[in-house]
Amino acid sequence: MGRKAVITGGTGGIGLHVAVRLSELGYDVTVVGRDSARGQDAVGKIGNTARFLQADLSSLDEVKSLGARLAEEGPLHLLVNNVGGMWSTRRETADGLEASFALNHLAPVVLSTALLDALRAGKPSRIVDVTSSSITTAVIDGLPTYEDVEQAGDHYGMAVTGRAKLAHLSYSLDLAEQLRGSGVSVIVVDPVGAGAVDTPNAAEMTPDILPPAIRGLWDQIQAGMGSAADVAGSVVTAATDPAFDDTTGVVLGPDGAPSDSLVKFVTPEISESVRELTARVLAA
Repeated sequence: MGRKAVITGGTGGIGLHVAVRLSELGYDVTVVGRDSARGQDAVGKIGNTARFLQADLSSLDEVKSLGARLAEEGPLHLLVNNVGGMWSTRRETADGLEASFALNHLAPVVLSTALLDALRAGKPSRIVDVTSSSITTAVIDGLPTYEDVEQAGDHYGMAVTGRAKLAHLSYSLDLAEQLRGSGVSVIVVDPVGAGAVDTPNAAEMTPDILPPAIRGLWDQIQAGMGSAADVAGSVVTAATDPAFDDTTGVVLGPDGAPSDSLVKFVTPEISESVRELTARVLAA
């Protein structure tokens, strides 16, 4: 058997292109998604030994079940936490949680935790967390707070997602330190940067997803929309480049090179409040 990789949100968009490239590099690829038809279509495009596992990762119970199943299968070499979501209007999960926070932060926390032993058994192994420059829209009016899953105030989807992505970036950097020397590396990558990518999720967005201060940029953002295939390379770099074999806790930009553009927003206060909130919500 080859090296095993799991890609969440791997049935379309960036995740599918990452899965195709990893399969071409010899990985036994598992893609995770909600829709079985899209999943089987993705497997056909990926080819080789690819398989699809169905799970709605906005449901923490389904994330736990997925993690338990994958953990039982033994050593894992690569986990790409690519799943995410950004919507113009507020959504709530079956658990009663705001959906952006659940999908962009809590789900990958639960899945990564469930697979740590499998990743240790497969060392050297990597966790690749896909982040987003939506973080910059969450800090327009100052750094967000994390007393609760949702912050008080108006709901602007991109800023809400950016706040969730900042929480997960903080978590990823914490996890990298916890796993240092274990043979499991944690690498974060922002594949899109300041632009936008043509994905099924992006097609659902409307101008009011943007905070009012930057809503005037909508047409410019739409005109500069890139393709998922073009940006997948930086995620593959994070997952496979031997230059990062002895590296953990690094954040890569769209060019696949280390970048501090998002790390600067992770303050000690945010890290501590994210730790406390995450632990409290997951213990509930």
